[in-house]
Amino acid sequence: MKLTILETGLPPQAMRDDWPRYPAMFEDLIAPHLPGLVCESVAVSSGEPFPDLDEVEALLVTGSAAGVYEQHDWMGPLLNTIQRAAAKGVPQIGVCFGHQAIAKALGAKVEKSDKGWGIGRHVYDVCERPDWMGDFSADTFSLGVSHQDQVQSLPPGASVVARSDFCNYAVLDYGRVPAISFQGHPEFSSGFCCALYNVRRGTAFSAERVDEACDSLDTPVDNGEVGKWMANFLRQASK
Repeated sequence: MKLTILETGLPPQAMRDDWPRYPAMFEDLIAPHLPGLVCESVAVSSGEPFPDLDEVEALLVTGSAAGVYEQHDWMGPLLNTIQRAAAKGVPQIGVCFGHQAIAKALGAKVEKSDKGWGIGRHVYDVCERPDWMGDFSADTFSLGVSHQDQVQSLPPGASVVARSDFCNYAVLDYGRVPAISFQGHPEFSSGFCCALYNVRRGTAFSAERVDEACDSLDTPVDNGEVGKWMANFLRQASK
């Protein structure tokens, strides 16, 4: 199948020579679990035109430094694309900003959280087990995170798959609308997370907080498992 990745942001300028762009990270995450996957990327935040949904098999919305409440030229068209894709039954996946964008487009409230920034390794409690989770039986899983915006309400028809004390709506399944979304970053390696935090060392984050976040990522995260869930979802939703 073909996965169209809507690139809504880039790594910070200081990191771009050393790390791949987000669409490549997602292809590396999902493709090992979905033979035959073909990925195409559309840099909508850089002005590339949105794809014709009649030619799209599935969509993935990446992370971004932008907030879904900000006034960018591409923000309205993005939310509209998500809504139209939902109406057409196009499978959709969102991560971090993409999680918030899908939730907002489908009726949720999204805003900057009074809990502040979440960074480092976050552990999520599993609340329910949709079919796309396969035989995963653990009560928790973990991902690296980098966000201060959060989904603050449940879109109509959606359910909470996983949560934490820091993030009540960490993973959503949108029910009859074929979409799932994740606040954490399964596409980010621990090395990328730490490089990202270090860009903000001494500005957004204290040196001590950056060190604590990076140390937390010495404990393995469940990127590969979440990549498998995404592949399962795409496989099931495309039948």
